[in-house]
Amino acid sequence: MADEDSNKLDSGEEIVIKQEAIKTERIERPKKTHLLQWMEITVTEPEKKTIASMKMQDTFVVYLIETRVTDENMQGYGEGATSVWRRYSEFELLRNYLDVTFPAVIVPPLPEKKATYAWQNVSMDRFDPDFIERRRAGLEIFLLRCAAHPRLCQDKIFMGFLQQEQGWRDTVNATDFYSKAESRLKALNAQFRLKKSDRRFEELKNYCTELQSNIGNILKIRARLCDKLYGIHKVHSNYARVFNEWSALDKDIAEHLQSASHYMDVFATSIDAQLEEEEQYADQLKEYYAFGDSVRSVCRRYECTQYDLEKAEDNLAAKQGQREALKQAMAESPSSEEAQNQSKAGFSLSGMKSKLFGADTPEQREAKLKQLDQQIAQAETDLKRVQEEAELYTGQSLRDIDRFQRQKTKDLQEIFTNYAVLQIKQCKKGIAIWTSAKDCFSKM
Repeated sequence: MADEDSNKLDSGEEIVIKQEAIKTERIERPKKTHLLQWMEITVTEPEKKTIASMKMQDTFVVYLIETRVTDENMQGYGEGATSVWRRYSEFELLRNYLDVTFPAVIVPPLPEKKATYAWQNVSMDRFDPDFIERRRAGLEIFLLRCAAHPRLCQDKIFMGFLQQEQGWRDTVNATDFYSKAESRLKALNAQFRLKKSDRRFEELKNYCTELQSNIGNILKIRARLCDKLYGIHKVHSNYARVFNEWSALDKDIAEHLQSASHYMDVFATSIDAQLEEEEQYADQLKEYYAFGDSVRSVCRRYECTQYDLEKAEDNLAAKQGQREALKQAMAESPSSEEAQNQSKAGFSLSGMKSKLFGADTPEQREAKLKQLDQQIAQAETDLKRVQEEAELYTGQSLRDIDRFQRQKTKDLQEIFTNYAVLQIKQCKKGIAIWTSAKDCFSKM
């Protein structure tokens, strides 16, 4: 019983030590699966700022991130209500850090830095108020997705981004994630062929390619439709001008012509709000287009992990082959008496090789054998470590991929449903305008 109690005590101490280690990397909280269960996060009040230096001026937009703890039981794990200003480059720094620190996680993408309204064939100014507002919404979605992720939301750097007013960038740089990023980037760019690969990751890579292709085609078709709709609606402003001028010439139907002119003008201007609202759904589709690259990065990292595993297996097999060859050579080599007899007998191929290249003594061969045994033991240890890392990465990444698939299905259903509802609403609005215009025409 005493031994059992001591074993229980040891295991309990082990758990405490592990928990303390976790505390150094992550924030420990009561059991809440993600941050949004006890905190509100909003991105508001985008503001344009200019910093003047001796040589140039740097103009950029900053966004106000506000957080508020909503659960009284969690007051000790947050800072109540906070507000910090962040610029887009700091969002990029945060995402790069998360992407390197959590290689098995599909890190949410950021909204695009620049945009083009294809239906107007105009490149948008990055300081355009409408675009800044859309990017603000995209940045808020990025933070909410990270906060809803069970692993990303526990990271101290992420929490500091939300609440740390000063020195956050220095905190990120102190993690030295840049060096990890460089080595990982080289690994991801390396060209290699795997001997055996997990079919699930291969299928996922193909799926990402198809997903991006389909979303890209949808966005192109939508852009062409928007361009045509924009042109059709704007033509009606000419009708409005003609009816208005006509009303000045024909007093009998002037009132009805002016009313028709008004409805034509309303129909012409309604397209601006419609296409701006549609652009929000396009941004949501663009997010999932970018998600394809995030998923593909996870698959690529799996390939790097699998490649390391195969290299470790090849290294162990090579060392074992060297050991077998050495043992076979030791077994086939003649003893000292046999060597003397062969030298007396005359010429032999083995004797000639020994004279030309020299021959290892039995002690030297034993030393080589011992050295190979040590190398094999080290190779086996390395292989076991790489196997564990590969299994851990595969398990974590597949769980996160499954989570992403469920989230993607739900989000895309909602996007297309809302888009269809928007089209129905706009069609009804157009019918109502034309019905009113028809009444004006019938009264002439």
